[in-house]
Amino acid sequence: MKYSVLLPNIFNHPFTYKSDEKLKVGQYVHVPFGNSIMTGLVWHKSQENVKKNFKLKYIKNIINTPALNIKTIKFIEWFSEYNLVPLGMSLKLHLLSSEAVEEFEQINYGYFNKKFNQSIFKFSDEQNNALKNMQKNNQNFRVHLLQGVTGSGKTLVYFKSVLDKINKGYQALILLPEIGLTFEFEKKFKEFFGFNPAIWHSAVSKKNKKIIWSGVANGKIKVVIGARSSLFLPFKNFGEIIVDEEHDQSFKQDEGVIYNARDMAIARAKFENIPINLVSAVPSVETYQNIKNNKYSCTRLLKRYRDANLPKHEVIDLNKFKLPKKSFISPLTKKKVEEHLQNGDQILFFINRRGYSPHAMCKNCLKVYVCPNCSINLVYHKMKNKFICHYCGLNLDSERKCIEKNSCEFVFSGPGVEKINEEVKNLFPHHKTQIFSSDTMKKKSSKEILKNIINNKINILIGTQLISKGFHFPNLNCIVVLDIDLSTFGYDLRASEKNLQLYHQLSGRAGRAGKPAKVYFQTYDLNSKTIFNITNEDPFVFLENEIKIRKKYSLPPFERFISLIMSSNDVKNLYEQSLKVRNFIEQNMQIKVLGPVEAPIFRVNKNYRYRILLRSQKKDNVQKKLSNILNNFRIQPGVKLTIDVDPISFN
Repeated sequence: MKYSVLLPNIFNHPFTYKSDEKLKVGQYVHVPFGNSIMTGLVWHKSQENVKKNFKLKYIKNIINTPALNIKTIKFIEWFSEYNLVPLGMSLKLHLLSSEAVEEFEQINYGYFNKKFNQSIFKFSDEQNNALKNMQKNNQNFRVHLLQGVTGSGKTLVYFKSVLDKINKGYQALILLPEIGLTFEFEKKFKEFFGFNPAIWHSAVSKKNKKIIWSGVANGKIKVVIGARSSLFLPFKNFGEIIVDEEHDQSFKQDEGVIYNARDMAIARAKFENIPINLVSAVPSVETYQNIKNNKYSCTRLLKRYRDANLPKHEVIDLNKFKLPKKSFISPLTKKKVEEHLQNGDQILFFINRRGYSPHAMCKNCLKVYVCPNCSINLVYHKMKNKFICHYCGLNLDSERKCIEKNSCEFVFSGPGVEKINEEVKNLFPHHKTQIFSSDTMKKKSSKEILKNIINNKINILIGTQLISKGFHFPNLNCIVVLDIDLSTFGYDLRASEKNLQLYHQLSGRAGRAGKPAKVYFQTYDLNSKTIFNITNEDPFVFLENEIKIRKKYSLPPFERFISLIMSSNDVKNLYEQSLKVRNFIEQNMQIKVLGPVEAPIFRVNKNYRYRILLRSQKKDNVQKKLSNILNNFRIQPGVKLTIDVDPISFN
């Protein structure tokens, strides 16, 4: 018999094979392909335009793992069409290193069945009501937003929803935007559920991933806490999806296969016909608009857990309380922080810049340290004594010959966390400090650092936006925001929205244990809209105004954007090809086409970049039309085309 088999490669169609055995759709098989043996999936549609006299090869063997259900197969197919990704590459996201994993012996799943004593968590009336609303129509697909102020106990509410599903024999997925630092979340999970979750992210070993992949496929693992890629796991009896911090831009994968995991999670829930719960203190504009249109339901938690107070806010006027020379902390801020330290409070100085300084220039030869591969400055990291590019990863030693003297003497402009850490140590020499950024928290010591922070063994934190990602530090009662005037999130229309979400989350780190807390904003701009929006306890006020602006200018979510990024190391040829692509699309589609224009960061990793932006009505099936058109356009070798559907950044 003939069978269509989809392979995890760049092709957009399955291949036809023969087998003497009777196979069913969704079975994993090994097949010959060229000179190698590949894992494939028996597909539900046949290959088109097969040559009649083409000699078919035989399927080698069936892999001993449960067949993938048709719901997930159709999700993979839809994912490919929506994101303009080859069908085989979509399958590759589902497989583990292009392989399906056979079932292990039961002992290998023992870790996930280990029993712990469950702690008793007392729910408030508001939490119980939120749970009841969340569990309405809980058997079929529907999207529900659980919105609540930071520290309101949203996690406990959705934990209870997941527990009820598990008790009925279902599996659940909890998607988190930052999965690398799961120590605190895992601990709370074990206390509530009484067993170990399966943790899935890029740092998990291949051996453990094999056990988890197999355990999910065989129904031996009940809950996965995962990053974006966990969305493609082969759940046997899927019952519920949770997307925590649904607004977070980390859910957007912007390299390789480009997709938004939150939106794809909603799509998978629809194909599986299961409920999905989005969770956020400040939801995305898209989610808010869907609530207004009654596409999503919504529950709000307006009080903090155990009635803890929200932090108060205070603006420190830098026009009046001027910064000392070569300093970024005002005298009034220092005085306020000293008062908090005397009260036993933990302090956070927030500046959203890694390293020591984003700009270095030699005062003798006036040369600026820029990345030779990218059109951006190198960032000086004093702890490593290196200049680092945060785009291509280039590392350069700080020693450099100077055309005026023997070696360059650097003048640094602008602070990063390392420079602020130096100043904090000078101002508060008797207190222990800790930098909290992706550079310091990727190491194995991060778990120990978190324990020390929670146990108040560290007095002062100097952190980037990583610290806003849902951490619970019970002694943190003072936050100083140093860079509110410099806040920027790149070249995109969502800058105001992202500002609000970041600083709301950041403010929510303070005062979580019930002790009075303060957030201080150092600023020159006393009329700052950003500060006004942050200090307004109801984020829906901002979202309502933002929706009006988006609608007025036909911006997402009222129009669909598709970004085409063309890149090459030959800038002249790249521009010519970009123009040809633009003209070809305009001639063959009734759609608004903008560009090509140089990307704001024009050169990345030795490749120049041009952007073309397509704008269309959301009801138009623009992806399918665009796919058909681009299939008929031959891009010259050396030029790469990347497609980003629903872009969130335009760097």
